Amino acid sequence: MNKYRVKPGLKINLKDWDPDDKSAWSGGKKEAKEEFLLINQELERLQELLYAEQKHKVLIILQAMDTGGKDGVIRAVFDGVNPSGVRVASFKVPNSEELAHDYLWRIHKQTPGNGEMVIFNRSHYEDVLVVRVHNLVPKNVWEKRFQQINHFEKILADEGTTILKFFLHISKEEQKTRLQERLDMPEKQWKFSSSDLKERLLWDEYQTAFEDVFSKTSTNYAPWYIIPANRNWYRNWLIGSIIVKTLKSLDMKYPQTEENLENIKIE
Repeated sequence: MNKYRVKPGLKINLKDWDPDDKSAWSGGKKEAKEEFLLINQELERLQELLYAEQKHKVLIILQAMDTGGKDGVIRAVFDGVNPSGVRVASFKVPNSEELAHDYLWRIHKQTPGNGEMVIFNRSHYEDVLVVRVHNLVPKNVWEKRFQQINHFEKILADEGTTILKFFLHISKEEQKTRLQERLDMPEKQWKFSSSDLKERLLWDEYQTAFEDVFSKTSTNYAPWYIIPANRNWYRNWLIGSIIVKTLKSLDMKYPQTEENLENIKIE
């Protein structure tokens, strides 16, 4: 899985990363889906253990171009997990209260507590992506944020948060197909917005902005993974595998039980 992990300081050109790649899986689509079901069951078990132990915190960040599949990942990969210990935080355009504070204020409030897993659907990285592409703040403002974000994530990591960051990498052609699907299918039209087409015109600018994000903010304590996402089955299998492997590395254990439980009889 390390082939998708961005090494700290590595200069990234997204044209070198194939969104159709499936080289980490040697079998077919059917076999991958069967394997994914087992991965999902293991994730359920590990997440329950995370919640029971109340020691570790896990933050998972999802970023992508429009139609990249963030919602699909959340539905598929985290299907069946205990809702008491898992939470999704979505970050839209900031409201007036949020704009009155620094850009990390609304983010820090949503980070996980002990035993909790939180999935960010978009994140603080919007403040070095959207604001940059749309010139919402000057360059000398957003440029400082790379270091600020690294410091912020280091604080979280030092306080016991395990951070995984996934970029769902799709091609421009695949985005076209998915946008057309939203138009053609009545049950998906609610997801379509004309603003999606305006953002699509800025594809190259977003690619450049993402490349800077990966080069400047992938660290040993908060790594970025560039996930080939043209194929949903491969995307889900790969992300699920990385999360399970990471959770296993935490060496979690169930809390100590009360003594003499074997002598208790329920009447």
